[in-house]
Amino acid sequence: MSLNFDLTEEHRMFWDAIASFVDKEITPLVDEAEKKEEFPVFLFKRLGELGYLCCRYPEEYGGAGADKISECLYTEELNRVCAGIASCLAAHATLATSPIFDFGTEQQKQEYLIPAVRGEKIGAFALTEPNAGSDAASILTKAVREGDEYIINGTKTFITNGTICDYVVVAAYTDPSQRAKGISLFIVDKDNPGFHVARKLEKSGLRSADTAELVFEDCRVPKSKLLGEKEGGFIQVVKTLAEGRISYGSRCIGMARGVFDLTKRYAEERIQFGQPLIQFQVNQFKIADWAMYIDIMHTITWKAAWMCDQGRDCTREASIVKLFCSETTQTLINQAIQLFGGYGFMMEYPIQRFWRDSRVLTITEGVSEVHRSIIYRSLRGK
Repeated sequence: MSLNFDLTEEHRMFWDAIASFVDKEITPLVDEAEKKEEFPVFLFKRLGELGYLCCRYPEEYGGAGADKISECLYTEELNRVCAGIASCLAAHATLATSPIFDFGTEQQKQEYLIPAVRGEKIGAFALTEPNAGSDAASILTKAVREGDEYIINGTKTFITNGTICDYVVVAAYTDPSQRAKGISLFIVDKDNPGFHVARKLEKSGLRSADTAELVFEDCRVPKSKLLGEKEGGFIQVVKTLAEGRISYGSRCIGMARGVFDLTKRYAEERIQFGQPLIQFQVNQFKIADWAMYIDIMHTITWKAAWMCDQGRDCTREASIVKLFCSETTQTLINQAIQLFGGYGFMMEYPIQRFWRDSRVLTITEGVSEVHRSIIYRSLRGK
């Protein structure tokens, strides 16, 4: 048995290519997207044309056939520049498409997955509700069978891509008596009668990300829109969230790297007490610590991604990645703001955007307390 912690040559070539694309084509869009609080929708099509958007899916569905590690590298580079823009692209590439790929019928893949991979259709994933966040089993949305149709009623909130999506994968109870096991997933088109966007949500961070509240009022969908045409899809939710949490590690790493670069450069240029800030040993130690933590985050994220590619259960590892990387990145960014001093609080310095965006890291895709519970249960063999 051997261990190999090196990225392949293909990984490094892909990493260089996506980094170059991000610097040239996404960086110039950030300021305007943040100011207008609008996601540059054309990026879906552009990234789809290049094969980056949903790179992990097989070529038969329009993807590049890349592995989970490649997807993590892609996610990291996007977040290095702008977490808001990255949020919309990641929600599409993982949450809104992976359940269709993993559990959908061939017809559903042809109708939704292939155009989504190309960037021709934009997807969203609707699980969270006003009174059901970390406790997903407490959702109130219901889908009642009536002949060959289901009637969906309920409200979803904090939905990324909510106002710009062409379809949304919706979690709803088909059998409330079964608790979590009675939850099923449906694919609902944006023009489906009974489905509408209640409002676009204004946020303190991730301002370039599209986030909305969605309402389903007697929304009739044919049985063919039930994911996999089988009721009882909570395992679909669990698998989708676990894979998303691995990518979330790369989201955190990207933000940490972006802040590391900004802060190191600032410390080299800013003169205090007659010398650059970088000359003070306390700041050298901070930067050394940040480099160490970024390396650790890479290691645990890529390990979980590798396990995912091997088809192994990585629920525990995904929670470790999400918990450690989100909390570590928040700590790193708080320390960086302190080094910037008053300038870190000024809107003209991009460090403040990373600071605002990072606060949500320990909240979305499972709060830290939930992941600690998952890790603890794994220690008990439950």
